[in-house]
Amino acid sequence: MRAAVILGLGCSPKDLKPFQADGGVEWRVGMPASDEADAILLFGGDGTIHRHLGQLVKLGMPVLVVPAGSGNDFACSLGLRRVRDSLAAWQKFCGGSANAREIDLGIISAVPGLGEAPSIQGPRYFCCIAGVGFDGEVARRANRLPRWLRGNGGYVMSVAPTIFTFDPVPIRVLTKQDDSIASSGWKVRCDRPTLIAAFANTPLYGGGMKVAPRAQMDDGLLDVCIVGAMRPLRLLRLFPTVYSGNHLKVREVEYFPASRVRVETGDPMDVYADGEYVCRTPIEVSVRRAALKVIVPA
Repeated sequence: MRAAVILGLGCSPKDLKPFQADGGVEWRVGMPASDEADAILLFGGDGTIHRHLGQLVKLGMPVLVVPAGSGNDFACSLGLRRVRDSLAAWQKFCGGSANAREIDLGIISAVPGLGEAPSIQGPRYFCCIAGVGFDGEVARRANRLPRWLRGNGGYVMSVAPTIFTFDPVPIRVLTKQDDSIASSGWKVRCDRPTLIAAFANTPLYGGGMKVAPRAQMDDGLLDVCIVGAMRPLRLLRLFPTVYSGNHLKVREVEYFPASRVRVETGDPMDVYADGEYVCRTPIEVSVRRAALKVIVPA
C-alpha cells in the first residue's frame, strides 16, 4: 500500500514513526497526485484540515486525521481524540478492516447580487462548523494568540473579553430544503438581533463545545444554532452550558436542521469556518453528501 503524509504546522517526520512500523507501506510526504497513493495521513488540527479539504475531496482517497493541532474538534468528532486512537485505526485499516466511512462536508458559497460581493472565489468546504457573529470575533481574537496558548484553552480565553465588547447585530437567516439554485423557495427562519449564527456539520467546535449536540456527519443536513440577543452577564452565566449541550434549553437559542441556508446582514460581516477566516456575508451554506472518505476507529 502507498500512503501520503501531510504535516501541519508544528509537525515533523518524526511524528510519523509510530505509523511506519508496518514495513509493507510505501511512504511519501506531501499532497499526492491521484495515482501516487492509496490513503492519506494528515497530521494537524481543524485549520490544517480546512485548508486541504478542496484537494482531499478531489482525490477521493481515504484520509486518516491525526490530532496534532491547537484545535482538534473534527478528529474528536470522528472518535480520534488522541494520536494513539489514530494509530489503532491505521493499523486496522492496513490489516484489511473496513473502517473507512463517507461523511458530509459543509460548503460556503458567495451570493451574487446581494450588496458587497464576498471575498471568496468558488465554494469553500468546511468540516466542522461555520459561524457569523460572536463566534467570528472570538476566533479572530484566538487566532492572534501564540499557538501553544490556542491549544490550551485559547478559544475559551478569548470568549470572556468578547462577551463584554460584542453587540448583537441584525442577521437574517433563510432556509431552503432542496438543492436547486433558483431564487424562489427561500423561507425566512430568523430575522432579529443575533449574537451567533452557527451552521454545523459536527457536534463540536472551539475545543470541545457541543454547540450542535445533535449534528451528524452523514445525514445530509446542517444543524443550525442561532443565539439571540441577551445581556453580557446572562451570556457569561450561561456560557458553560455549551459544553453539555444544555444551551438548547435557553429561550434565546433557536436550533433546527437545514440542507441549505442563506445568511444576510445589514453590513458585511466576517464568516469563519473551522476556526479560519473564509469571507464576508452574504453567503449560502449547504451540504455535499458523502464528500470525504475518512478512516475511523472500528
